[in-house]
Amino acid sequence: MNRSPPKKMRIEELIRRNVWEVDKDRHIEILDEKGLPKKQLLLLCPMRCYVEEEGRLVMHYEECVECGLCRILSNPKSLRWDLPRGGMGIRYRYG
Repeated sequence: MNRSPPKKMRIEELIRRNVWEVDKDRHIEILDEKGLPKKQLLLLCPMRCYVEEEGRLVMHYEECVECGLCRILSNPKSLRWDLPRGGMGIRYRYG
């Protein structure tokens, strides 16, 4: 029996295979855009949850992987970051 090696998957593909239970209540909220490291958030968020819309920084929490990077980069007075309530948020399927 000839078995081919398993297909290597890119990290983006693995992340997209996870499952999200999106809560209607956002767990991350921009409180003061002026106090945020805008360029770093746009560049470093692994899921690209931060985007610029009409010159303003907007956070789309629906595909957040809860890595906490934005929390580490930001002033707590400028960004509210909580874990999603129980049963909501991401369910990791591949690590």
